[in-house]
Amino acid sequence: MAENLNDLRAYILVAQVGSFTKAAGQLGVSQSALSYTIKTLEDRIGVKLLNRTTRSVSPTQAGERLLEDIEPLIAGIDQKLGKLNEFRDSPRGTLRINSSEHVINVLLWEKLAKFAKNYPDIVLEITTDYALTDIVKDRFDIGIRLGGDIDKDMIAVRVTPDVQMAVVASPDYLAINGTPVSPKDLINHRCLTMRLPRHENIMGWEFQSTEKKQLQNVIHYRPQSAMIVNHAHLLVKGAVDGLGLAWIPSAMAENELNNGALISVLNEYAISYDGYYMYYPSRNASPLFRLFVDALKLNVD
Repeated sequence: MAENLNDLRAYILVAQVGSFTKAAGQLGVSQSALSYTIKTLEDRIGVKLLNRTTRSVSPTQAGERLLEDIEPLIAGIDQKLGKLNEFRDSPRGTLRINSSEHVINVLLWEKLAKFAKNYPDIVLEITTDYALTDIVKDRFDIGIRLGGDIDKDMIAVRVTPDVQMAVVASPDYLAINGTPVSPKDLINHRCLTMRLPRHENIMGWEFQSTEKKQLQNVIHYRPQSAMIVNHAHLLVKGAVDGLGLAWIPSAMAENELNNGALISVLNEYAISYDGYYMYYPSRNASPLFRLFVDALKLNVD
């Protein structure tokens, strides 16, 4: 039979202090209300728990047995419930995040590191992949993807500026193979490409058309692969080593572009995408979660 924990707590207190008057005062209820609670409890379990006289109250033999059995259990439950206040007073817990390595390594790492330092009791579990993961099915709290890849039933918070793409190559490669001046020239070049998980096809390259007459401003190009990888940082390494051209977010190769290890080509055709968004189900609104959302969202001030 399920019992109300508050009724059991009331019984424990009356048995401990030996007085309905004192117990009622500590509980902030009337003596008659407390007496009714105990009488209802006794009727419900079919056993008399307290001997009552005009001067004192003491447990019956059955009441003593119940007190011995439940007092440590109730104390343990109260202790466990008290620990939950730590989540309110001092944020702690685990946040499971799914994104691509480019977003984590290049665009958001500084914010993530700062958050981890500010809230050492919060564990960030970060998984990087290029699949369009179902974060609800795979039990992630948060996903981070380009705005166009997010399901419509998710809440989305922008966390990066627009993403500028670039075709890059090493100076040595361009010296040997020449510099493409339009996307059509790519057919004569070695292209370093990436295969996305759960997709049979190689990821296509896209460019911004310079022809005003075109109805669609986006040029879609399917490169012939000289090398296929499944992690974007390998595209940068391959390009630096002169293995071919790579189509990547320009921020990923910022250092290499600045120090001359890579050169950006087809700049007039470079396309940019709406930035990355952190997305999550609407049901997720804990204080811990809100702290993370506020820490990562894009500052537009």
